[in-house]
Amino acid sequence: MKDQIKQPDYLDKIDELREDMINDLRGLVQINSVKSEALQEAPFGQGVKDAFHYMLNLGEREGFDCVNIDERGGHIDYGIGSRAETMGILCHLDVVPEGSGWDHEPFSADIIDNVMYGRGTADDKGPTIAAFYAMKALKDCGYKPQKKVRMILGLDEETGSEGMHYYLKKEKAPDFGIVPDSDFPLVHGEMGIMVFDLVKKLGKPAKGGFTLKKVTGGNAPNMVPDSAKALIYSENGYDAIREHIEKFRKSTDFDITGKTKGRNFEVACKGVSAHGAMPWKGLNAVFIMMAFLAGLDEFNCEEVNDFINFFHTHIGFTVNGEGLNCDLADDISGRLIFNVGMIDINSEHTKLTVNVRVPISYNAEDVYERIAPNIENYDIGIVKQMYHEPIYFPVDEPLVQTLLGIYRKHTGDHDSEPLVIGGGTYAREMKNVIAFGAQYPGDPELMHQKNECINIDRLVQTAKIYADAVYELAVAPKM
Repeated sequence: MKDQIKQPDYLDKIDELREDMINDLRGLVQINSVKSEALQEAPFGQGVKDAFHYMLNLGEREGFDCVNIDERGGHIDYGIGSRAETMGILCHLDVVPEGSGWDHEPFSADIIDNVMYGRGTADDKGPTIAAFYAMKALKDCGYKPQKKVRMILGLDEETGSEGMHYYLKKEKAPDFGIVPDSDFPLVHGEMGIMVFDLVKKLGKPAKGGFTLKKVTGGNAPNMVPDSAKALIYSENGYDAIREHIEKFRKSTDFDITGKTKGRNFEVACKGVSAHGAMPWKGLNAVFIMMAFLAGLDEFNCEEVNDFINFFHTHIGFTVNGEGLNCDLADDISGRLIFNVGMIDINSEHTKLTVNVRVPISYNAEDVYERIAPNIENYDIGIVKQMYHEPIYFPVDEPLVQTLLGIYRKHTGDHDSEPLVIGGGTYAREMKNVIAFGAQYPGDPELMHQKNECINIDRLVQTAKIYADAVYELAVAPKM
């Protein structure tokens, strides 16, 4: 019988550090780091700053060199390296809004049956702690990297990455690296990402009939809205709306309720949140609300009726843009992904915030050109907010093959292939950086959803994968 091959000491060390890793992750998850109102010394809000300083303090505790770039980002360095190159590990500490419907408090970090629950456990605090402990284990075991290893801490990845742009004006980008903020085995392509508003000015309502005073829904462009509300006024009472709610609920089985609110009537719809890159995994509450409004008697504002008709005709419940003739596709990345992230209708305007993932072979202008003819007749305008170019690495590139081999060694999974995703990571912000984990094939995907969680055994396994990646790429580089 052959002797079992002993794993490297730094992997054994990660097993020894299991409880410390859990405790440090719990402390990080318990910080509500949703971007909030900017303060003088906290440009992304106090919670984001608290999470940032928490990680810097962990780095200082372990003897790493830590740098804070004006509270807009920073890094934790492992070693100085005998070579000129730097390996980056690009993480982010902000999280999307918690949403509703959780079975556990979203910032409690409860552990039940070896699973920790909380916003950020999967995206991106859990993977960040795993990567940090990969560096710590190697350092504790006495390894000195030939290439500097730099964990870069981003603070507003979920809301535009302004902090990373600022950081890169002050610090040199790493020569290559990984982003622990996506999927295993690895991501060799990311679709383009657009955010834009579809807007329409409203005229004054006529007297009588239904007045649509307000519609709101959604928390962020890159989330599927899990709730939407409409406020309606009528001089003639609300029996017709109550009746329509009952019929709509019975015919669709959607979660919709109504109640009087002062002199108005409030309609509330509930959906299921999901990542904006995978809207089919959720149920968009804005879709439900607009379908409901389309079935009511007409409102006393012509422009409101036009907008509702536009939505019902050209968007409906679709997630690939087919109603707007922008359902682009290619063999590399598949179909365009169309997510309605937020809605805001008031007495002056309607505004629909849309998040689109564009196939790698196309660009933003291809999408705008196809949308334009479908909105002109409704007097709807486009306000362009953001566009990130796609990225793509051929599968046979050395960095791709090295990371793929490490994943397969630790998981025994030789069937899963490198992915092209609709999600966006910090890999877009600099060259030679690849998203590498930490979502495993077949595991529940709960990023941006209620009950986000991480299995503790997966957390430890991920730390080992990242430790091997750092070892192969920076400590004893073969590339």
